[in-house]
Amino acid sequence: MSEKKLEGEINKDTLKMAWAEFQARIRKIKNGGGKERLKKLEEKGKLSARQRIDLLVDNPKEVHEIGVLAAEGMYEDYGGCPAAGVIVVIAKVSGKSCVIVANDATVKAGAWFPMTAKKNLRAQEIALENRIPIIYLVDSAGIFLPLQDQLFADKEHFGRIFRNNAKMSSKGIVQIAAIMGSCVAGGAYLPIMSDEAIIVEKTGSIFLAGSYLVKAAIGEEVDNETLGGADTHSGISGVTDYKVKTDQEAIEKIKSLIHKIGHTPTAGFQRIQPKLPELPSETLYNLLPKSSTQPYDTYEILNALVDAHSLDEYKKEYGQTLITAYACIDGWSIGIVANQRKVVKNKKGEMQFGGVIYGDAADKATRFIANCNQRNIPLLFLQDVTGFMVGSKAEHAGIIKDGAKMVNAVANSVVPKFTVVLRNSFGAGNYAMCGKAYDPRLILAWPTSKMAVMGGQQAAEVLLQIEKASITSQNGKVKDETLRKTILNRYEAKTDILYAASQLWVDAVIDPTETRNWISLGIELANHAPNNEKFNLGILQV
Repeated sequence: MSEKKLEGEINKDTLKMAWAEFQARIRKIKNGGGKERLKKLEEKGKLSARQRIDLLVDNPKEVHEIGVLAAEGMYEDYGGCPAAGVIVVIAKVSGKSCVIVANDATVKAGAWFPMTAKKNLRAQEIALENRIPIIYLVDSAGIFLPLQDQLFADKEHFGRIFRNNAKMSSKGIVQIAAIMGSCVAGGAYLPIMSDEAIIVEKTGSIFLAGSYLVKAAIGEEVDNETLGGADTHSGISGVTDYKVKTDQEAIEKIKSLIHKIGHTPTAGFQRIQPKLPELPSETLYNLLPKSSTQPYDTYEILNALVDAHSLDEYKKEYGQTLITAYACIDGWSIGIVANQRKVVKNKKGEMQFGGVIYGDAADKATRFIANCNQRNIPLLFLQDVTGFMVGSKAEHAGIIKDGAKMVNAVANSVVPKFTVVLRNSFGAGNYAMCGKAYDPRLILAWPTSKMAVMGGQQAAEVLLQIEKASITSQNGKVKDETLRKTILNRYEAKTDILYAASQLWVDAVIDPTETRNWISLGIELANHAPNNEKFNLGILQV
């Protein structure tokens, strides 16, 4: 076996093993609160959140889940909160792309943790940006009271969800809610601020205060069904619009309502007949080196991602640590900004490190992003970036100015942006390459990715000096290597992509071979949202 082929096999094994570990974790998460709680739901005649979704969507095999790893490793003092207690997917319902939000009643009775609110807000953001319907399958006990201070009063907390309900309604974005279980207190506003609400007899209920609280507050004795059951809200209060007997009937009603939605104008993104890439998608496993510092040729990655013979590279010989190119993915026109990870030599004969953004590369990217905005072409950022170039030569050449121009262009871009983290996402490179703060419509990551202000080795050296100084000032002694290892392990635990996914810094950790599928989905969703905004860079130092 040749050395290159052997290296490819090692790379493949490493990446496949990393993805297998994520798959095992995700399978466990999808059990929600566990088999016993799922059984109790069944005994009540209720479907689980995932069963409801499978019945609702046109094809359960064509479901893209957002934030399945949200809250992973968090809230352990409270028994954990798998998937943040809520399932969010993008899928077709009655032929129309929709966002579906389903409370998982097996996880703390569907109670809202801080990450539950954050995940719901992300779901609404996707529906709002892409102007697609959002469906809420409600089954929740309301705010998790021990953590109420972390999700009640701030701008991005629980109340923001109702604000978004109102904003989406004003923009004509369809919202349909099915009350399939408990719906209590502030949580009662979400389904009723939707355009239409369905309630399931016997199992669905909605009220601002349950019977116990009513008794305590005003002394009235009343049962929950009389207080806020299906008969009450369908025939007396008029709060709900449709009464059904079962979960299955509620799902059929949603499908029927979605089916009747009329067509709207599109954003007009170009799509031609799709072609397969020059290299099979499975090749991606072989191309990414085992070590996160090892170089590789990003053009090979592109050859396994974009439609065959569709690449038109912009300024190929200039600013070579970034690749800027027009291409097609699954037939959709797209502009690509990708970090080149191999060492390159510029026209001045100078060697430039792969994965580092130099001034000329930043200048090129700024111009390219402007071109894509002018031509109504969505943007894809492929991140494997260690940051901007540092040192006196770079500073004297104005690297901060060039980097600021690129960040400005990314921030002001009005065409849809999509980001995939292939390996490293460090420092200001994360920002310039359209990290979470720059509103990508979808941000995805491969399972070997890392995300942090700087790489682990560099951070460990900085932190080592700080901690050594502190220990020395206390007249202590320490072995450098022992302390370095402790610091590195502590730091790298929070650079791992699992940590980023648990915080919802990325929407999903994906199998690399599914990258084309996700990007095609993203552009298809974005095409539902015409945009009249004009691209304007504002004031730049030139």
